[in-house]
Amino acid sequence: MSVEQRGQWQSRFGFIMAAAGSAIGLGNIVFFGANAYKYGAGAFYLPYLIALFVVGIPVMIIELGLGSNTRKAFPPSLHQLAGRFGEFWGWFALLSATIITMYYITILAWCFGMLLGALGDLWKPETALPAFSQIQSLPNPVGYFFNMISSWWTVIFVVCIWAANLFVISRGVQSIEFVNKIFMPIMWGFILLLIVRGITLPGGLDGLYLLFTPNFEVMSNPEVWKGAFSQIFFTLSLGFGIMTAYASYLPKDSDQVTNPLIISFMNCGFEFLAGIAIFTMLFSFSMVPKASTLSMTFFIIPEGISKMPGGPWVVAAFGVMFFLLLLMAGITSSVSLVEGLASSIADKFGFTRRRFVALFGILGCLGSVAFALPQVVDPGLASDGTLGLTLLDLMDHWAFSYGLMIGGLAECLIVGWVFGADKLRENINRYAQIRLPAFFDVLVKFIIPGILIFILGSSAWSEFSGVYGHNFTINGMPWLPMACFLFWLLGSCAVAAFLTWSKNYPTEEVQA
Repeated sequence: MSVEQRGQWQSRFGFIMAAAGSAIGLGNIVFFGANAYKYGAGAFYLPYLIALFVVGIPVMIIELGLGSNTRKAFPPSLHQLAGRFGEFWGWFALLSATIITMYYITILAWCFGMLLGALGDLWKPETALPAFSQIQSLPNPVGYFFNMISSWWTVIFVVCIWAANLFVISRGVQSIEFVNKIFMPIMWGFILLLIVRGITLPGGLDGLYLLFTPNFEVMSNPEVWKGAFSQIFFTLSLGFGIMTAYASYLPKDSDQVTNPLIISFMNCGFEFLAGIAIFTMLFSFSMVPKASTLSMTFFIIPEGISKMPGGPWVVAAFGVMFFLLLLMAGITSSVSLVEGLASSIADKFGFTRRRFVALFGILGCLGSVAFALPQVVDPGLASDGTLGLTLLDLMDHWAFSYGLMIGGLAECLIVGWVFGADKLRENINRYAQIRLPAFFDVLVKFIIPGILIFILGSSAWSEFSGVYGHNFTINGMPWLPMACFLFWLLGSCAVAAFLTWSKNYPTEEVQA
């Protein structure tokens, strides 16, 4: 795709809204509050802020700088820096992101189903579970959720969410900008209403006080720091290739120091507000959440909403508001996930948006349907229950926990050691109001790779020492965990190699 053919943001404000909309997703609303609750409330904030400035903002600057300077998406921009070696790792990261996109849209489909339930059935005392032969019924919201995902309705919801995403993508970056300009203010309004409700609940102010009171003894736990750095990496959409794609639609003289600062502070500000809303509610009802996005989204928070005083109309209103907020945040993120791949395919193969939508729309929808399969594999609900949720759990474990960080590590090593962090810094400083110091090179070459290697290495050590490996036991399918691992690793490597070597870029575009 030539420079003249590329889309353009209508304004810097529109770009920032789109980039912030990409970063603000389901994890911001529920996972941050769960981690804060798990890691000692205020004790989580200092490691979180350190992670933001040491890893989050610098990697955001790298990704935006790549897109703005090369005017290309993630794999092509890394090709321009390090040839096919760089491009391969760009595609590898994007393929992990594509798997995440597929099951992320399935989760959004479940949010849509819960939104419909919030209009009435979700607040009933219990739900019968005819698909689970060993369980007659379960109290809501758990019962409603498992009854929903064991029906084919979720497949219909998946198709609806994919249709909405592809409609926005097919109309180009201006459509993405338009959607984010509408959804972002509404999301901020909703989260402020939830905060007001949370702090006015009995004990809500006590929860707010605890949230901002650091426990320095807890901060000596390495898991707190590991959780904080992981949270920052994922909450800012780093390693997805999104920010590079979005920045490629900006003029080359854009300020890629101020932009990432604004986007990062907007994202983290929203996350802090969401933490207040969720934490005060959980504290008020003395609920102890698991630090899991799924359990927080579909079980813990709806249960808290169901206990709100004010009667059924108040409960239904806040339930609808919560799941509508999740849907809007999720759609702004899922659109950006699809756009990251769309722009990369267009740059490499010259596909038009309509052709991409026609080809990938079918494949992506089928992938999401796989994660929504309602076949019951655990009739006693000892684990995930359905085949779709089991596949989602397994693929999330690999693509999300490992794939994106591997891509981020490769990105820093390529920029720092192959292309030269000083060269990228000089290019960015040429148009920046706030100049990057030379210490930026040290961060990119040594500190950030060291942190990512530590996180990946410690996780892999736990994996192979058996800490995590025994968690995925599937009735009658002991081979499924290994099959998912091989599908992610070997499949991503094979497809990345095919995309890298299947077609050359024009000679004039390969120069660093």
